[in-house]
Amino acid sequence: MELGDEGAGEGAGAGAGAGALGRRERDILALERRGFAGPGAKERVIREELGLAPVRYFQLLNALLDDPRALAHDPVTVNRLRRIREQRRAER
Repeated sequence: MELGDEGAGEGAGAGAGAGALGRRERDILALERRGFAGPGAKERVIREELGLAPVRYFQLLNALLDDPRALAHDPVTVNRLRRIREQRRAER
């Protein structure tokens, strides 16, 4: 599963896989930088703004955290999310 495949019609053209993140990947990282007021708010934004089911969104986000292009694009957000992911894995 390639991240660029999901956003191919949204600015993640053939060259996107080689160097730059596609539009959907950038939108996912931008959404992760935002704060959300209450329960369900983030899921509602995921559906309305990105047109994704929350489960699919989190699958894409998890794969994106392992993508070096995402780290280069937004190191603060990616490193924060990686730390959270590792903490949750350690708690299991």
